[in-house]
Amino acid sequence: MQTPASPIVRDIVLVGGGHSHVGVLHHFAMHPLPGVRLTLICTDAHTPYSGMLPGYVAGHYRYDDVHIDLCRLCAATGARFIQAEVTGLNREARTVQLRGRPDIDYDVVSINTGSTPQMQVVGAAAHAVPVKPITGFQQRWLALLARVEQHQGPLHVAIVGGGAGGVELCLSMQYRLRAVLQAAGRDAEALQFHLFTSEGLLPTHNTGVRSRFARVLAQRGVHVHPHTAIAEVQAGRLRSAQGSWFAADEVLWVTQAGGGAWLQGTGLALDAHRCIRLHDTLQSITDPRVFAAGDVAAMENFALEKAGVFAVRMGMPLARNLQRAVQGLPLQPYRPQRRWLALISTGDRYAVASRGAIGFAGAWVWRWKDWIDRRFMQRFSVQGADGLPGMAAPSVPAAPAALQLSAEESQQAQAAVAMRCGGCGAKVGASVLSRALQDLWVAPNPDVLLGLDSPDDAAVVRVPPGRALVHSVDFFRAFVDDPFVFGQIAANHALGDLFAMGAQPHTATAIATVPPGVDRQVEATLRQMMAGAVQVLNAAGCTLIGGHSGEGAELALGFAVNGLVETDANGQMTGVLRKGGMQPGDVLLLTKPIGTGALFAAHGRAAATGRWVQAALHSMVHSNQAAAHTLRSFGTTACTDLTGFGLIGHTVEMARPSGVQVLLDVNALPLLDGALDCVQQGLLSSLHGANARQQHVVQNAAHAMAHARWPLLVDPQTAGGLLASVPAAQATACLAALHAQGYTAACAIGRVQALPAGEAPVVVAL
Repeated sequence: MQTPASPIVRDIVLVGGGHSHVGVLHHFAMHPLPGVRLTLICTDAHTPYSGMLPGYVAGHYRYDDVHIDLCRLCAATGARFIQAEVTGLNREARTVQLRGRPDIDYDVVSINTGSTPQMQVVGAAAHAVPVKPITGFQQRWLALLARVEQHQGPLHVAIVGGGAGGVELCLSMQYRLRAVLQAAGRDAEALQFHLFTSEGLLPTHNTGVRSRFARVLAQRGVHVHPHTAIAEVQAGRLRSAQGSWFAADEVLWVTQAGGGAWLQGTGLALDAHRCIRLHDTLQSITDPRVFAAGDVAAMENFALEKAGVFAVRMGMPLARNLQRAVQGLPLQPYRPQRRWLALISTGDRYAVASRGAIGFAGAWVWRWKDWIDRRFMQRFSVQGADGLPGMAAPSVPAAPAALQLSAEESQQAQAAVAMRCGGCGAKVGASVLSRALQDLWVAPNPDVLLGLDSPDDAAVVRVPPGRALVHSVDFFRAFVDDPFVFGQIAANHALGDLFAMGAQPHTATAIATVPPGVDRQVEATLRQMMAGAVQVLNAAGCTLIGGHSGEGAELALGFAVNGLVETDANGQMTGVLRKGGMQPGDVLLLTKPIGTGALFAAHGRAAATGRWVQAALHSMVHSNQAAAHTLRSFGTTACTDLTGFGLIGHTVEMARPSGVQVLLDVNALPLLDGALDCVQQGLLSSLHGANARQQHVVQNAAHAMAHARWPLLVDPQTAGGLLASVPAAQATACLAALHAQGYTAACAIGRVQALPAGEAPVVVAL
């Protein structure tokens, strides 16, 4: 979680993780503006570099060689990363609209989403694989590769589009797939490639380059169909505009692409391909607060090819103009180069160079291209806490003096860095709080007599007859920059205690701490955080009835939660799950993988990959409610939720009151991706040391502590899974039910046995 040294007064939001925006992130890291927050919104945590994708398809590069880790880049550069789908802009309210969550406020917004295919041809959307947007190409390519590997007999692959992208992809795919078929002992000649283009080959390149590629395609046996527009695509075949049918088991679509459909609802001026029409300053001609770059940009005064070189070159002028825009300074025009160098590979570590009327080729050109591409990727390679190459720790002044603020904003910013009041003087302002909460939909509850809908000094709640209240509380500071996701995790973590005891969540009160700042930013942070939390509470049937908010150095959130359990006629609890009910012979189950402590310790140092972090967040927002019901239905004898004390600590909490010993199978433990890598690098949670001092509760501690997985046995978990003992006869069926409900990592991690005299409550099986 990034904690700014000065209050946030301006928000720049980057929509899309394209080549221009990674350049903006790099520039802001080197030249930060105090008081300006940069937020990147993207559907994927990793963005591919288009220049290396053909080499990846051909098998010359690994996934990480050709993808920029956006989550890690943002962690290193101090930007917020939000993984979400953008559905529109509310330009009047100055918000970016997201699917399934609240809008994100902006002062200036930039769009660099790449392009999406214009697949108006009949049947193309259903039967063709679009190459763009390239952010989703990895999944589409792997699916296609799997289909080709399983295909028997002759196979016809059609590439629709004869530009550089189509030709390069065709040759790279052919190279890779023939190698795959040969390795499997199958006939590579059964694989036939057809390239269809409504014009000639490579129409924007010189005659020599076009002739060279015509020869290469002919030598490789690719059937080229020039001046053959496609009018219809069906399963297994396609039809040309002239009426001819061609066999096509797989169809790749690499034709003209344009902006996403959501841009049509923004009210921005677009060209015929839904690209945003721009002034030379990279601003929309409609709205000066909206910028764009890359494939989605349509310059009014320049006709630019949809080539990655322009997106890369736009990064620096875009970054400078974004900074100048929030400072109220005049913007500078972007001047694209008249000619550019294109290095087009032929699939087999050979490439052709094309620039204006010049063209040359060779294996050395491919090595040159490889050197250029790797050098580009190195600029955005994050080396843990060292940040970006050449990045120095900036000296950030305390106040955002460089920005153009209104009188009210200036007063609020000065107050935010002044000596802050304590006690009730540290509360968040009433108007800010009410605006942040006004649009939240809180699940109604007939037992709430006084709550948020009729606020008073305290909430009043009725306890239904035949029920007893279960109380718990949790609170912690933010460890992720997305306040919505943090709110989800905080609520899920607090509810975990209720689920572990078999209680039905009933009501909750919140306590939130927000860093001081300008009212608009404080309000937006509260709104995002509480919206995520209330979404989780509502889904669990838990009503938010009140809370308290205050200022603090860091964003933090917690809940006091109440649940209901049944009581009998004598007022005694029935059906409550306790920690102390383990029986010898039981099997110990864990419903979620572990490793969140180490992963977010690494994330705080920009040392965890984006896919590791996003997988961990996905696990943390997965509710334990359904798992608790399943465990109870299979006769669970004891249960707890796995949180801050780690697996060893919580296992001991169950074993001691049960009077048993637990044999843990260290090799059976489900681990979050990357967790083991993090602990092996010494990236450990700050609570790790305290948890690790529990070795006295482990019978074979000396041997256990030497195991590579030991740090994860004492790793503190946030919103972890349920740890439960079930009768051995029910374990297999219980696990099958958990898997069916989406707890795919659930597994048996140990067994319960009688406690030998004088021995510790835990034994780690190595």
